[in-house]
Amino acid sequence: MEPAFLLAVAVLVGGVVASFVPLVPGAGLSLAAIVFYWWSTDYSEPGVLFLALALVVGLSALVLDYFSSVISARISGASTRTALAAGLVGVVALVLATPVGALLVILLTVFVLEYRESGAVDESARRAAYTTLGMLASTATQVLVTLFLLVGFLVSVLVL
Repeated sequence: MEPAFLLAVAVLVGGVVASFVPLVPGAGLSLAAIVFYWWSTDYSEPGVLFLALALVVGLSALVLDYFSSVISARISGASTRTALAAGLVGVVALVLATPVGALLVILLTVFVLEYRESGAVDESARRAAYTTLGMLASTATQVLVTLFLLVGFLVSVLVL
C-alpha cells in the first residue's frame, strides 16, 4: 500500500472517531482525506462520481452539524432569537470550551432565554432538552456520514 493511501485511510478513520464528539467536524476531516488522496493520484482515484457524491454528502453534513443548534431550537418551538443565540453561542463555546461544554452551554442558553421570555420552567426545560437532543442527532448523522465516506472511499479505490 502506498503512503498516501494509508494516510488517507488513517485520516478517514480519524474522521469517524471525531464525529462521535458533538460539534467536531469529522466529515471535514474525511473530506480532506478524500481530496488529498484524489490530488495525490493526479486526480484519478477515487473516481469523479464518488468524489462529487462525497463532497455533496460531506459538506451537507458539515452545514447540518454547525447549524444543528439553530435548527433543533426552532423545531423545539424556541423563538428565532433564542435559536440564533444558541447557534452563535455554540460556535463560540466550541472554540473556547470542550464539545461537551459547548453542548451544556447551548442547553443553558436555550433554557435561560426561553425562561426569560415565557417564565415557564417546564416549557423552557423541554425546549432546551429538544435542542440538545437535536444536536446529538446531528452527531449521530455525522457518524453515519463519516462511515459512509470511509467505506465508499475503500470500495471506490480498492474494488472499482
